[in-house]
Amino acid sequence: MAKLKINGQSIEVDADGSTPLLWALREQVGLTGTKYGCGIAECGACTVHIDGMPVRSCTLPIDAISEDEEITTIEGLSDAGDHPVQQAWLELDIPQCGYCQPGMIMAVSGMLNGNENPTDEDIDAEITNICRCGTFARVRKGIHLAVKKAAGEDA
Repeated sequence: MAKLKINGQSIEVDADGSTPLLWALREQVGLTGTKYGCGIAECGACTVHIDGMPVRSCTLPIDAISEDEEITTIEGLSDAGDHPVQQAWLELDIPQCGYCQPGMIMAVSGMLNGNENPTDEDIDAEITNICRCGTFARVRKGIHLAVKKAAGEDA
């Protein structure tokens, strides 16, 4: 049994400590927005935040997370889908199939927590999520739009 703080709630998870966070979130907690992609922390479909920083949850065992650390999933990013990254994604119609987008949104919002105005070089270095549809040019445009939205600028 592990006690985790997920999206602002303290939740007891009945799983072995070696269980990857991804599977605890999906199977024990029922938060299915975090996706399985590769299982080796390469693709980023499983990205969540721990204390505001993006992490790949498919290889992170739940016993490596303290009950004081805040886990945020795509379901907990905003109450009404009004996070600047979510707004930019909708406005620019970034996803095609959409499977990777919860992880992409979490990676981008996490990056923006630490870098409020990233350059294209920063984006290339920090956003390493894989999108099979190849929407990377729209993702970059969306990141720049999210920065403007977060600053209260009309885009």
